[in-house]
Amino acid sequence: MVDRPGARRAGSAGDDPRPGTRVPDPERPGRATIEEVADAAGVSRSTVSRVVNGSSAVSPEALAAVQDAIARLGYVPNRAARSLALRQTHAIALVVPEDTRRFFGDPYFGAVVAGIGDRIARSDYILNLLIASDDPGGRMTGFVRNGGVDGAIILSHHTSDAFVDRIVEAVPVVFGGRRSTGGDADFFVDVDNVAGGRQAVAHLIATGRSRIATVTGPLSMAGAVDRLEGFREGLAEVGLAPFAELSGDYSEASGVQAAEELLARAGEPGGGLPDAVFAASDLMARGMLRTLRGAGLRIPEDVAVVGFDDSAVALSTDPPLTTIRQPMHAQGEALAGVLIDRLTGAAPPRRTILGTELVVRGSA
Repeated sequence: MVDRPGARRAGSAGDDPRPGTRVPDPERPGRATIEEVADAAGVSRSTVSRVVNGSSAVSPEALAAVQDAIARLGYVPNRAARSLALRQTHAIALVVPEDTRRFFGDPYFGAVVAGIGDRIARSDYILNLLIASDDPGGRMTGFVRNGGVDGAIILSHHTSDAFVDRIVEAVPVVFGGRRSTGGDADFFVDVDNVAGGRQAVAHLIATGRSRIATVTGPLSMAGAVDRLEGFREGLAEVGLAPFAELSGDYSEASGVQAAEELLARAGEPGGGLPDAVFAASDLMARGMLRTLRGAGLRIPEDVAVVGFDDSAVALSTDPPLTTIRQPMHAQGEALAGVLIDRLTGAAPPRRTILGTELVVRGSA
């Protein structure tokens, strides 16, 4: 590249930058340009570009001169041009393979996204939210694969989400929760769902319960499978069998349906009610509580109920919900942190497992 007249090139060691003579015209609207910074620093445009893009191929003298000129002129780099030069967008996609009603109706997502947002706010990246239960037309996948983002966080994924593999092939990815179909190459941030299931059962047994049922999350998700495994392990440790295992999908409606099924079974020959239920989400637990109380049962005297999440839902029930707390905000921060580390060349752990905690309230 040819330097303009009057600007001495100072892009290599030993250059002696001189003070520039050109400054922005205060009567001319608009911010300072890279050319004006180059003139003020006495270097070439390419040297300014190297400084802005963090290149080490600049002498200390040139670096100091350019930084001084940037400060004096109030120069703001053109992010779009910089991104094109570096083949980066400085954007991250949060891909949520769920129906929008579930995404906006479940407090879990709000808490995790808040954590993601807080971590990204401390970086140079921006967040794009992509919500779709499927991607039949390939628009979401195409956006990612065609350079729309530098990396992706994939949250609430199912074994049936085939389009996820196409995203993994295109950009660095971090999963919220381990994948049932994933391998050792996956980066993921998860909570110890098995331990959470065991904590719920241990508490119920400690309060004298022995006929313990569960309402699972969707078993197409590894987290739901792990919570069920913890439930079974906790019972097996004391020689108990599950009273019932009912299928749910983490929604309040599926908690209502599970409670109705338990009530129907109680009226059958040889039936009966459980004396405790572990619901794999707070929303399902709320649906369970509301339906059982509507049938005249006392909570927790007749049936104790434990949820999972410790979301705002846990304080909205009557009585307040005993639940397993998962650190949702911290999970979001860790997801964004691991992905940013991957994108910036750091070496984060492939597997990050966060702990759970029993929170005792009135329902158990």
